[in-house]
Amino acid sequence: MLADQIAKMIENMLEESGGALELQRNEMAMRLGCVPSQISYVITSRFTPERGYIIESRRGGGGCIRIVRKQMHRDEYLMHFFYAVGEEIDENEARAYLRNLLDQEIITSREATVINSALSGAALQNVTPEGRNTVRAQIFRHILLSLMH
Repeated sequence: MLADQIAKMIENMLEESGGALELQRNEMAMRLGCVPSQISYVITSRFTPERGYIIESRRGGGGCIRIVRKQMHRDEYLMHFFYAVGEEIDENEARAYLRNLLDQEIITSREATVINSALSGAALQNVTPEGRNTVRAQIFRHILLSLMH
C-alpha cells in the first residue's frame, strides 16, 4: 500500500537523520509518483503526538514540514497516554492507544490483550451506554498509572 511505503520512507529518513527531519511535500510526492495530499495524510495519521512525534508545518517556499521524534522514557509515554485518554474514550480509540503502546514496546502483547479485554464493550455491558466511555477512560487511566515504575 502506498501509505505504508510513504510511512516507511519517512521512518527511514528519520532514522538516518537522527530523529529530526525537514521534508518538502511536493518534492516527496513527485519522487513517489503520488499527490502531495497523500504525503500529508500519512504524516497526520501516522506521525502523531500520541506516537511520540512533533510536527511543524511551514508555508511558502515549497511547504516544508519538520518531523521530530521525541525520545521519551517508558513512564513519560505512560503519563502522556494517561493525559491523552482524558475523561472519555471509546473502544476503537482505546484499541488505537493500546496498539501505539505495543508498537513502542511500552506494554507486552499479553498486557495489551488483558487491557483490551478489560476495556471492551463486553466487560462494560452492565454500564449504561452513555456511561461506558467515561468508565472505560477511568479504568484505562488507572491501568496506565499501575504500569508506571
